[in-house]
Amino acid sequence: MTALPLKGASVLVLSALILTGIQSVSASDHDHEHDHDHTHDHDHDHDHDHDHDHDHDSDIYSGYFDDDQVEDRALSDWEGDWQSVYPYLKDGTLDDVFTHKAEKGEKTAEEYKAYYDTGYQTDVERIVIDGSSVTFFENGEERTGEYQYDGYEILTYQAGNRGVRFIFELEEASDDLPQYIQFSDHSIYPTDAHHFHLYWGDDRAALLDEVTHWPTYYPSELSGEEIVEEMMAH
Repeated sequence: MTALPLKGASVLVLSALILTGIQSVSASDHDHEHDHDHTHDHDHDHDHDHDHDHDHDSDIYSGYFDDDQVEDRALSDWEGDWQSVYPYLKDGTLDDVFTHKAEKGEKTAEEYKAYYDTGYQTDVERIVIDGSSVTFFENGEERTGEYQYDGYEILTYQAGNRGVRFIFELEEASDDLPQYIQFSDHSIYPTDAHHFHLYWGDDRAALLDEVTHWPTYYPSELSGEEIVEEMMAH
């Protein structure tokens, strides 16, 4: 399988979807296992009044929440310098993670690695987000665009849990940049992301049905070993 290029990546062809406001979308043939496996600190600081206990946050992280709990988020939630974890999978750094998953999961370490190899696959090795500016680093080249908030969509997965995609649209069309980027980081209201899955492409609706490829990014300041520790922390 070839790596996903920046332009037009993460897009599946599907029948037209009517998108009005908040909509649930069923994602087929996928248990959205990565939403349960990736872990980070659930102790969030909020500028507004939320009184979430740990169990409540864990439920949300696992994809169990009510529609009225979801809130709009700004691009600043993902501000920073981010690195793809895909190179660490390819060079074997993440092998301990897959062994750890196999000890308590239903797949072998090799099967987990193959699953995540498909999910993490991307040529976009780094992303820098500053204000409304998003810069993609791919094969030695940089491409920058300005993105504005375009709402969120609630998705229902085959396993019964749910997720939220926070969507941003390119302000000026470009042949070199995706028209839409969609963030998924297991949070459903404003908070600083600790890692995220990113979906991108030119078809807003088709991206909502993309559950095979989910390029994943952690802070660039972390070493491969530190990312392993983050993934195995829980």
